[in-house]
Amino acid sequence: MSYSYKDLGLVNTREMFKEAMEGKYAIPAYNFNNLEQIQAIITACVKTKSPVILQVSKGAREYANATILRHMAMGAVEFAEELGYKVPIALHLDHGDTFEVCKSCVDSGFSSVMIDGSHHSFEENIELTKKVVEYAHKYDVTVEGELGVLAGIEDDVVAEKSNYTNPDEVEEFVQKTGVDSLAISIGTSHGAYKFKIKEGEEIPPLRFDILEECERRLPGFPIVLHGASSVMPKYVDAINKYGGKLDGAVGIPEEQLRKAAASAVCKINIDSDGRLAFTAKVRETLWNKPDEFDPRKYLGPARSELVELYKHKCEKVLGSAGRA
Repeated sequence: MSYSYKDLGLVNTREMFKEAMEGKYAIPAYNFNNLEQIQAIITACVKTKSPVILQVSKGAREYANATILRHMAMGAVEFAEELGYKVPIALHLDHGDTFEVCKSCVDSGFSSVMIDGSHHSFEENIELTKKVVEYAHKYDVTVEGELGVLAGIEDDVVAEKSNYTNPDEVEEFVQKTGVDSLAISIGTSHGAYKFKIKEGEEIPPLRFDILEECERRLPGFPIVLHGASSVMPKYVDAINKYGGKLDGAVGIPEEQLRKAAASAVCKINIDSDGRLAFTAKVRETLWNKPDEFDPRKYLGPARSELVELYKHKCEKVLGSAGRA
């Protein structure tokens, strides 16, 4: 049985991206796996009046169950209305790696899917992406493609080193595939260990020259940044303080992301920051209350911390607050 995202109260990303490009901000794409994460995302975006993309990886879909996810997305729409403000909400597949996974998501009510063919040859990437686009567009579902490979580890996505997007390929890729947006590689990476830097060294800047050239070759076309968590030191420090071990975890400086959000980049993916904030608060609570065994008593504070994190991202980094 198949479901339309419209029946769930969701929107696709087409209008979202158009308005984001005109307004010089980026739509937050926040990953979620469980109830507390989706509650925090919706609460923060309603409070800041920000449009949002609920993002689900292939691994998260397997973890949470496709049927439950569909109902969670529908519940998120109703939850936003209960909180008093109807923000635009899209449900997006992050890093789909096969046509079958993308088709399954389209059929189960996703309003947007990503087909990541970046590990294939350029020609094979075009062929796979075009096949997904042709199917998804029949149901008015938007499609994100990818050129270039991001380093790092996140769920099922693993790459030892990055491969920057070649601006010479972007026009042909978009033209031949018909994608609605394009993820590019300009120095972001997946996971909490984005760079290996020695003490005293600065984090290398993003390759804005590549971004600007892609923007020049694809005027008015939506660009996406993956692996854009800042790996905020306060959460890394808290995890280490309360029994964890995250040595050398660093991310993308927020001022660089704000600069990117004011360009053609109209979707910025944030996953690791949410994981770190959540884990830091759970560790702190259990460290201070070792006799606690009620999940609500440690997941609740973690959810509250996530709300504050997502509000900060919408207001101070992405510029999406007040845009819904």
